Amino acid sequence: MPLIVILDDQETNRRIFERLASSIESGMVIRVFGDPSHALKEFGEGLVPDLIVTDYKMPVMDGEGFIRALRVLPGFSEIPVIVITVYEERSFRMRALEAGATDFLQSPVDHQEFVTRARNLLKLRKQQLLLEIRAEVLAQELASSEESREAALRDSSERLAQVIDTVPAMVSASDLDGRILFANHFAGSFFGCDPADLVGKSSDVLVDADLVAPNRLLDRKVIRSGQALVSFERQLTNSFGEKRVFLTTKSPLRDSHEAIMGVVTSALDITDRKRADEHLLHALQHDAVTSLPNRNFFQDRLRREVARARRGDRAFAIHLVDIDEFKSINDLLGHEAGDAYLREVASRLFALAGPDDFVARVGADDFGFLQSISGQTLPPADLADRIVAALGAPFEFGDKDAACGASVGVTLYPFDATEDERLMQNAELALQQAKQRGGNQFRLFETNMAERTRNHAALDSRLRLAIERKEFELYYQPQVSSGTGQIIGAEALLRWNSPDRGMVSPGEFLPRAEENGMIVPINEWVLMEACREAKSWHRMGLGPIKIGVNLSPIQFQRVNVSALVVKALSATQLDPRCLDLEITENIVMEDSESVVATLRQIAELGATISVDDFGTGYSSLNYIKQFPLDRIKIDQCFIRNMVDNPSDHAIVRTVANLGHSLGLTVVAEGVETEAQANLLKADGCDVMQGYFYGKPMPAADFIAMVRASRKLELTA
Repeated sequence: MPLIVILDDQETNRRIFERLASSIESGMVIRVFGDPSHALKEFGEGLVPDLIVTDYKMPVMDGEGFIRALRVLPGFSEIPVIVITVYEERSFRMRALEAGATDFLQSPVDHQEFVTRARNLLKLRKQQLLLEIRAEVLAQELASSEESREAALRDSSERLAQVIDTVPAMVSASDLDGRILFANHFAGSFFGCDPADLVGKSSDVLVDADLVAPNRLLDRKVIRSGQALVSFERQLTNSFGEKRVFLTTKSPLRDSHEAIMGVVTSALDITDRKRADEHLLHALQHDAVTSLPNRNFFQDRLRREVARARRGDRAFAIHLVDIDEFKSINDLLGHEAGDAYLREVASRLFALAGPDDFVARVGADDFGFLQSISGQTLPPADLADRIVAALGAPFEFGDKDAACGASVGVTLYPFDATEDERLMQNAELALQQAKQRGGNQFRLFETNMAERTRNHAALDSRLRLAIERKEFELYYQPQVSSGTGQIIGAEALLRWNSPDRGMVSPGEFLPRAEENGMIVPINEWVLMEACREAKSWHRMGLGPIKIGVNLSPIQFQRVNVSALVVKALSATQLDPRCLDLEITENIVMEDSESVVATLRQIAELGATISVDDFGTGYSSLNYIKQFPLDRIKIDQCFIRNMVDNPSDHAIVRTVANLGHSLGLTVVAEGVETEAQANLLKADGCDVMQGYFYGKPMPAADFIAMVRASRKLELTA
């Protein structure tokens, strides 16, 4: 029976890993050790495991030292070793790899992932032992005669090929020039050909066209370093045109003199597991009947819209829709017809939605419609009127017709309120008024339009004076490395210090600045001032702190953004690598040629590009691979409740894994507690930002904070 050795100085961890290892298959033999020296002693006395699972962080001897001591023991050079580590830094993984580690798992360990990886390594160990037995038999046969040697060699080669053909993974080997030396039966089946037909061809045929260049780079890296690569995910297309996801490893292929003669690539199909993860995430956020986002998703999106609007990205309206007399559908036609009617309502609402709008089912017969407001969209009242008309049209179910009216309550941000809870209350009040007046109509939340117009005119005048008098200021919120705890950057946030009113909240003036176009000169000043301030920090010796600046969609419509960035960098002499430009999803989702060209020009300058409030957009997974992005900032609505809400935690972990698989830096926004910070570190978030690390503050306070942290580092 297979023998697994568990090494961990924590008794709780040993019990957990022992239980997980026992579940791999029946009859599994488990030995646990709390002290590395005891384990090494047992190994020296004849205990030979098939798999070793060791913690990295242990007193007296850490995981790296244990592996080095293990590998020098006779017969232990090839035994697979899984290292459990809480460290995210690449240096720890490299040290463990150099010592001889086989695989890694991030603590806290995902139980299913532990079992899957351990099972795969045991299978590979079994094949390894089988190959060793075949090699011993071959050696004995070689000793008898040259004739038996040739026969054994042929037999061994054939048997080795048969063994590799039974491995449930795609295995291939290529030489130093990239020509295929071997491909197993799995590879042939995947590509719809005889594996022998692949021999001699370029290894380019084993990957999709867009992966040819990256695949060559990875092969050259293995050949140059002589080291296996850490497992990575990639998508391949089979002979039927089906996309499959593989967990891939690359290792050096050596000859009898240990000289590298090529690369061995193995790929395990994990498509079903990935689909299960995506299905779970979708189920957590969507309604089962209509497939629309559910109430929790709608509320999270609303909070994100409020946060975005406060920075001046957009104004928006909430339309709460209630189906009049929906109960009659269920009573007359049955619940099956009721569900079909709800799906038809969802379809009609979705047909009215623009690219930046958001539709959700928020109750039994209630729907929410977030409408983005710009110069090209319908006025909220006109859209509400169309919703009433669309949902009032007859509905056919079999040979029967049914019709229900709809009541709609509408409220506007920021005119009616600037807080998400107040906005929902306003929309619900307007909806109640519509239903109280007979239904089948919409009602706007009551406001004084004349007063609103006067307020707009007065605010426009004050904003013009504020621009002329340079009354704006920048506050800076620290961004901290989760690995080192150092302050590595700051996000520049706009403040208006009015002589009459004091410090004015951005939510009170940025939406209007977007509407009247004043956001263009304001944001130009923000970019120039932020670059100037960051350059001054570098001159002070504070290090290469990165400055984050938000870009407005209006800028992409009205000015040459790349030229604006060039101007700011040239005027301030700031290193482009220290400038991070934050864009919103509605900018990249436009997918216009001009936006794509602009972002690529910015990337070519050396500046980085971040997507702000990532995680709730419909098209996140589509556009993230198509644009020159460097960082994703997980929306704070997921961070806020992740400690107590498993759904939010699952979303954060999924987004972090997605970002890392695409080579992106993952930033967590809105970190307010130590518990949140600890979970985010464990989930792999690279950079933290939020009140737990520091509120937005004037430049002088930020400088003092950085200097104080540097002193603590020096005295630590």
